[in-house]
Amino acid sequence: MSIASAKHPKPRRGREKLSIPGLKTEFDRSEALRVISMVCIGIVGLWIIVALFSPGVHYRMEASPSIPLDSQNYERELEALCGGTIRPGNQIQVLTNGENFYAAELETLRQARQSINIEAYIFRRGEVAHRILEVLTERARAGVRVHLLIDALGSASTPKQYFKDLRAAGGKVEWYHPVRWNTWFRSNNRTHRELMVVDGRMGFIGGAGIDDQWLVTKPKHQRWRDTVLRVEGNAALGLQSTFVENWLESSGEILSGQENFSSEPGQDGKSPAMVVTSSPSSGGSTRARILMQTLVASAKRSIAITTPYFLPDTGLRNALVDAVRRGVQIRILVPGEHNDHLLTRYSSRGLYGDLLKAGAHVYEYRPTMIHAKILIVDDTWAVAGSTNFDNRSFGINDEVNIAVLDPQIAARLTADFMNDLGQSEEITLEKWKHRPMYQRVIEWVGSLLERQQ
Repeated sequence: MSIASAKHPKPRRGREKLSIPGLKTEFDRSEALRVISMVCIGIVGLWIIVALFSPGVHYRMEASPSIPLDSQNYERELEALCGGTIRPGNQIQVLTNGENFYAAELETLRQARQSINIEAYIFRRGEVAHRILEVLTERARAGVRVHLLIDALGSASTPKQYFKDLRAAGGKVEWYHPVRWNTWFRSNNRTHRELMVVDGRMGFIGGAGIDDQWLVTKPKHQRWRDTVLRVEGNAALGLQSTFVENWLESSGEILSGQENFSSEPGQDGKSPAMVVTSSPSSGGSTRARILMQTLVASAKRSIAITTPYFLPDTGLRNALVDAVRRGVQIRILVPGEHNDHLLTRYSSRGLYGDLLKAGAHVYEYRPTMIHAKILIVDDTWAVAGSTNFDNRSFGINDEVNIAVLDPQIAARLTADFMNDLGQSEEITLEKWKHRPMYQRVIEWVGSLLERQQ
C-alpha cells in the first residue's frame, strides 16, 4: 500500500451507521427516563384493565311498581327516574328497513327551511351517504343551518375531505371525541346515537346509521333489518336537546333560536312520548339502563325484545327471570349466523341458560343481520332508539331512546316482531344444552371481555 493510499483510504461501500445516540442509548444513560416510561406504561395498562374488567352498577328495584303502566302516576314516576318529560301531541310513524326510512329522511331533509341537525355513530361513504350529503349541501346553500356531528371512531373510515362541499356551502361538521394525546382517557366513550332533527319539529330516531349496509343487497350480503321512528311534534324538542348536548361538547357552540327550537307546538298527534338521553355518569349508571330496568320490572303480561347484541348484565337478567316467574311472557329476538360481531353472538348465547330455564323464549333471526333495538311492554309502552342490551350501551356510550305510550304504536311494532319471529329459529333449552364445545370455549373467552361488548 502506498503512502498516499494509507493517508487517504477509500470510502467503504455499503450503509454506514450514524453515530447519533438513539433512543436505546438515551434509555441506557438516563435512569429518570426509564422510570418515567415505566410509570406511563403502567398507567396505560391499568386504564385498560379497569376499562375491561371493572364491574358495572348492579341494578335492582327497591320494589316492583304495582300501579298501572298507563296511569298518570306511573308516567310521573318514569319521568322522574329517567330525567325526561312525557310530551303529548306527537305523530309517530314506524319505518321498517332502509328502503323506507332513508326515503322518508331524504324527503324530510329536502323540506328543511331553517335547520338540520344530525348525530351519527356511523356515517360511511357510499350511495346512502352521497344522497344525504347532496341534500345537506343544497339546503346549506339555500341558507338552512346544517350541523353534522359524527363519532370519530365509528366513522373513522370516512375522511374529513369527504365533507368539503358541505363545509364550503356553509354547513358545519364536527367529530365526537377524536382520539388525541390529551383525550385518550375518554376515548372509550363514543356517541352511539343515531338521530336527525329538522326545523326543530320533525325527527328520526332508531338504530340505523348512514351506510349502504342498511339499503343495498349484495349476492352474499342482504341489507340489514332495522327500524326507525319518524317523530313529528313536541317530542322532537327532546331529540333537539339531545343533539345540543354533544354538539356543545364537540364544537363549543350552544345552539339557540327558533331555527333550532320550533315555536309551534304539536297539536295534531296523540302519541305521548318521552325522549331519554343517556350518557354514563362517573359511577357508570345511565338513564337508558334505568328505563329498561323499570319497564321490565313493571311488566304484568308481556315483554318483547329485539336487539342486535344481547349481553344483559346480572341485574337485568335477574329482572327478566323474575318477570317470567310472575307470569310475564318474555320473547327475545337476536341475530342468528348473520352477525357482524361473532364474539358477541357467542358471548350472548352463553347467557341464554338462566332465561331458558325460567321459561323465556329466545329466537335467532335467520335471513340477515337484525339491527333493530325495540322493547315492547304489555302492548302499552314501546321503546326504540340506539341502545343495545349490552354493557357498552348501558354504561359506556352516549345513547338516545324514545319511550312511547301508545297501544297503536306498540301494536305496529308487535306486527313487525311477529313477522320477524316467523323467519327465526327458536333456541330451546335442549338445543342450548347441546351446543358444541368450541362454542362454549368462545363463550368463556367472550365473558372476559363482556364489559366492552
